[in-house]
Amino acid sequence: MSDISTILWDVGGVLLTNGWDHKERAAVLARFNVDRDAFEQRHPEANDIWEKGLITVEEYLQRTVFFEPRDFTPSEFVAAMKAESLLLPDSAMGILENIATSAEVDLGMLNNEARELNDYRIEEFGLRGYFDFFFSSCYVGLRKPSPQIYSLALDVLQCEPNEVIFIDDRSGNAEVAASLGIHAIQYEGSEKLAETLAHLGIELENL
Repeated sequence: MSDISTILWDVGGVLLTNGWDHKERAAVLARFNVDRDAFEQRHPEANDIWEKGLITVEEYLQRTVFFEPRDFTPSEFVAAMKAESLLLPDSAMGILENIATSAEVDLGMLNNEARELNDYRIEEFGLRGYFDFFFSSCYVGLRKPSPQIYSLALDVLQCEPNEVIFIDDRSGNAEVAASLGIHAIQYEGSEKLAETLAHLGIELENL
């Protein structure tokens, strides 16, 4: 019998494509003929506070794109940003659905995402139907790999670290979670994830 009570999931790179990472930014910037170097110089600082929920998407874009006149609107740009969100090839969505159906463990999101994209992805891909709670950076004001976001989740859940599994595609995020005693899994495809979960006592049906 597994002692695991909770599984926390990253979204981009595990279930869906990334919301607004290098690849997605490059595609949208090219579509609108926005100079990538100029944008990327402005992006890191603005993105940090945007993903922490401290500014809106309009404020983020004012700092990174609309600091000069453009021949397109913020709404058009945001629509293009949202369109970059797709089901990830070799997504773990099937595993998530499988575990959610069994209802043997609680499931939560623990991801870095700005509110406007996060809310869109939750709605568009029906994630509210799988997750019991949402420790998204835009809701809690903390970003991975800060240890505080994992500690906050443990406090809210009232779980011991060894009761929790955390799944993320980035090694740095997984390493910080592991340093706190959480069972951290770096996502490297659905087949390997299923095997690792089985070793931790999470049995999957009909995969």
